[in-house]
Amino acid sequence: MQTIYARWRQHPYRGPGPPVAAPRPARKGRIRCIRALGQQMDKGKPDQYESDQYKMNNGKSAAPEATYAATINNADWQALECSLNDYGNAIVPGLLSPAQCEALAAGYDREQDYRSRIVMARHGFGRGEYKYFAYPLPALLDQLRHLLYPHLAPIANRWSRQLNMNVHFPPALDTFLDQCHAAGQMRPTPLILQYGPGDYNCLHQDLYGEHVFPLQVAILLSAPDRDFTGGQFVMTETAAASQRAEVIPLQQGDALIFTVNHRPAPGKRGGTRKVAMRHGVSLVHSGRRHTLGVIFHDAR
Repeated sequence: MQTIYARWRQHPYRGPGPPVAAPRPARKGRIRCIRALGQQMDKGKPDQYESDQYKMNNGKSAAPEATYAATINNADWQALECSLNDYGNAIVPGLLSPAQCEALAAGYDREQDYRSRIVMARHGFGRGEYKYFAYPLPALLDQLRHLLYPHLAPIANRWSRQLNMNVHFPPALDTFLDQCHAAGQMRPTPLILQYGPGDYNCLHQDLYGEHVFPLQVAILLSAPDRDFTGGQFVMTETAAASQRAEVIPLQQGDALIFTVNHRPAPGKRGGTRKVAMRHGVSLVHSGRRHTLGVIFHDAR
């Protein structure tokens, strides 16, 4: 029989200045924190992405207050990597502004932006629905994908080495996408999910083909208690003889970086073991909940 543990995480400190990763309690046997700097982003990127040509309007271009590029580049990536190593997830608070979130959520009914709509109940995925964006992606979403990936690729490569996977992720997203497309994974995977009362998402992994980037990002577009109640993000971790569940409360605009399928963890007798991770959403009690999903590998 497996032992099941559950944990509720308090929302990270939200104070003045740029968002930082939430502090975590020390845990016995934690993976030693490795500096997660890797290749640095081009210092010209924030100005480029915040120029007039990228301004958001109804999810297509960037809002005047778009500071997500600076937030990403100024985040404490060393602390974020420690959180990913220890728990399989990490939060960047307030990555998107309320105006950006609401513009993206309002675009859910703009059918020309999407390649397909999935009704979860038809496939046994839960209740609710989601839509996959079509290429070209909305400017803000495309920028987020390109800004986040270079910070996550060094972490993904360290995980790959620890798990003896013999997979190397290139430093640039476009190079990785070229690999996906050469393997027949040509359909974009970023999506928006919509939940109403009684909706939920079963625990799952977002795998779409041979090439799988091990980290993805979910950004809550709706405001808890104002727009919806219930609907908490849930992650489970499965090891040989135990399971652990974590409920992760988010606020509007928060970005949750989390494991797609597997992450390394300390073995009980030394060495490293592979831990399987799944994620889902608990029952929505009232209102409407929208989430933006940023997945880095494309689909067959």
